[in-house]
Amino acid sequence: MLTLPRRPLRIATATGLTLIIAALIVAVLWAILDAATGASGGSRVDLAHLLRMTALQAGLTMVLSLGVGVAVAWALNRLRFFGRDLVVGLFAAAIVTPGMVVAFGLLSIWGRNGWINQAAQSLFGFSFDSPAYGLSGILIAHVVLDGAFAARILLARLDAIAQSRLKVGQSLGLGAVQRFRLIDWPAMRGSLPGLGAIIFLLAFTSFPIVLLLGGGPANQTLEVAIYTAVRLDFDLAGAVRLALTQIAVCSVVILIASAFTPVPSALSRSAQPNWRDARPVRAVQWLVLVLATLGFALPLLNVLYEGLAGGLFRVLEQASFWRATATSVIIGASSAALTLALALVLALGRSATAQRVGRTLLGVPAYAYLAVPAVVLSLGFFLLVRALGVPSGAAAPVVVVIANSLLSLPFAMATLGPPLDAVLRSRGKLIRSLGLSGWQQFTAIEYPLLGRDIGLMLALAFCFSLGDLGVIALFGTQDFQTLPLMMYRALGSYRSNDAAAIAALLLIFTIAAFVGLPRLIERIAHAPRR
Repeated sequence: MLTLPRRPLRIATATGLTLIIAALIVAVLWAILDAATGASGGSRVDLAHLLRMTALQAGLTMVLSLGVGVAVAWALNRLRFFGRDLVVGLFAAAIVTPGMVVAFGLLSIWGRNGWINQAAQSLFGFSFDSPAYGLSGILIAHVVLDGAFAARILLARLDAIAQSRLKVGQSLGLGAVQRFRLIDWPAMRGSLPGLGAIIFLLAFTSFPIVLLLGGGPANQTLEVAIYTAVRLDFDLAGAVRLALTQIAVCSVVILIASAFTPVPSALSRSAQPNWRDARPVRAVQWLVLVLATLGFALPLLNVLYEGLAGGLFRVLEQASFWRATATSVIIGASSAALTLALALVLALGRSATAQRVGRTLLGVPAYAYLAVPAVVLSLGFFLLVRALGVPSGAAAPVVVVIANSLLSLPFAMATLGPPLDAVLRSRGKLIRSLGLSGWQQFTAIEYPLLGRDIGLMLALAFCFSLGDLGVIALFGTQDFQTLPLMMYRALGSYRSNDAAAIAALLLIFTIAAFVGLPRLIERIAHAPRR
């Protein structure tokens, strides 16, 4: 690390930005705590039940998703077939697929009026209770998303196994069980605690899936209860209690997770397998992969079918749809651009210092937002705007952009930080010997090498914002709504055809951005300069 070029301006700028972000955290927490001390009257919130229910569904989601992820990664690592890259990309897209789109897809399949129930009624004259509501529906939707996400992360760990190790295993004639025990499991085991903590946090702070599939107060979680307390009951005392509880639990989980191996963030193209198991084992692998692919793809395909074949043209004729689309795209693009600016300043500053304390301090405020879920952050901003006397309608666009950027910032730092550190480790001496300025270093060396990572970060931030319901839920109005909020209101008004069309278009926009942005930014980064 002694070869690092001196970049005091980068460190100073990152330090200033860190202080601003930390001050914003303090302001949000102050607004919540101030509301807690100023709120009067008893609260009807059953905190113990909500905490128990939230922890139960998050814990079950974590266990089931890790089990599915290990099985699917094992199968996908072994099999070689046409279209394998498409399947790998499908699982990678799970991290940005809007939860409410998956929930709607599950309802259209397993719901009371879903096509499975309709088929049973037509063929056998009876229908059955839907598993898409309540705890079972919440778990199914979470495992569909988080199981696919876990599979893609663990596949990256299996792809990273050294070829020399595999050759030794082949020369020893290891069977499928022996290879898994001696080679695969050690490669995946180190990532499981950190990955499990991430999945637990994602499920613990889940909002749209529980909102759509919870089925009532019995299965309500902290996140949904906060929204209900503020939006429907205006019970600020109850909402603040819930928010503080959720922040405390998430903080504990993050502290525990920080002791484990970090989860790889940049997902490069998966390597083609070169190990073939016996036929019976391959049959099991194919069964696992087919079931997992159908489980993840079928709800999404059904959303596309229902939306494009149903009320698409009716929705396209509505002026409110185009306003919501423009609002979603503008907010998504603004949030992504702001996230990129924040993440680049912080990541460049962290990579410019070799001091562990300095690197930690420059990253803590950004990662602190992992402990503040979307609805809680939205509540903090809502209370802060209210305390400052600013009309919520006037502040809504700015607040939504800032909140979405801050929520995306930890993922952006995890995406840009490691490759920036790697660039400086490998090219630090070269940069010093050439006497490059900070701007020359970025334009000539760092930016071209970070093209795809910047594209991936922009895609993640844009898609997170595009599919967000947690932040807009407290600030949305009839004149200011995004596509997820418009879809939720359509479902609440029993306009299922409109909701299906919005869900299909939202899914198309999300996948197009996730696939196209990294390639576009990488191409721009490597374009010849005149």
